[in-house]
Amino acid sequence: MLLGVNVDHVATIRQARLAKEPDPVMAATLAILGGADGITVHLREDRRHIQDRDLRLLRDIVTCELNLEMAATPEMLRIAIDTRPDLVTIVPEKRQELTTEGGLNVKENRERLKEFIKRINAYGIPVSLFINPSIEDVDISREIDAQMVEIHTGMYADAPALNKPEELKKISNAVQRARSIGLEVNAGHGLNYHNVKPVAQIPNLRGLYIGHSIVARAVLVGMKEAVREMKNLIESATKV
Repeated sequence: MLLGVNVDHVATIRQARLAKEPDPVMAATLAILGGADGITVHLREDRRHIQDRDLRLLRDIVTCELNLEMAATPEMLRIAIDTRPDLVTIVPEKRQELTTEGGLNVKENRERLKEFIKRINAYGIPVSLFINPSIEDVDISREIDAQMVEIHTGMYADAPALNKPEELKKISNAVQRARSIGLEVNAGHGLNYHNVKPVAQIPNLRGLYIGHSIVARAVLVGMKEAVREMKNLIESATKV
């Protein structure tokens, strides 16, 4: 199972002082040395963390999967076409949110998203949609020609212990439905060193995308060690 490491919050620390360090590009190289199978960045409209410069440099140096999370806007479309990441993940975006609060509303935006996916695919870039763990959302994603989905695991991560099995089942059902209709399927959001194993044990998952918890651990133990610990947890879970 792939581990995609999101380095956004390395840039968050840097932007707090509008300084040159810590550098998310350097963090990405250390993450790869620690075992990351891919690097994810979310280039937001307000550039609150990752900057255009970061994306350009990462495209030059990342030899594994470079996943660009972005909103479905004309500006981001131009940037994706210019940068050519290995994967584009379309996410919802609101300026006032601290972090992404949920999956895309694919039902209300299906026609706009279908056209957006078509335009990105024309440049040979596969598209993943960040969606809630909903069978309906999975089916719509397939209908509008996405190649992949990423299942939002935030509800599971935030649920009290008694409710976690129910939320985990929703994720598992969405994963199996996605695979049964020909979609590659990933998962992410809110996963950490304490809750990742049950998700990693779900069959047919292509990969997990994790950022904040790895960066938080990296502040204390270093990026290579933080990624290595997460990778070991995921690998041990998939061997069960």
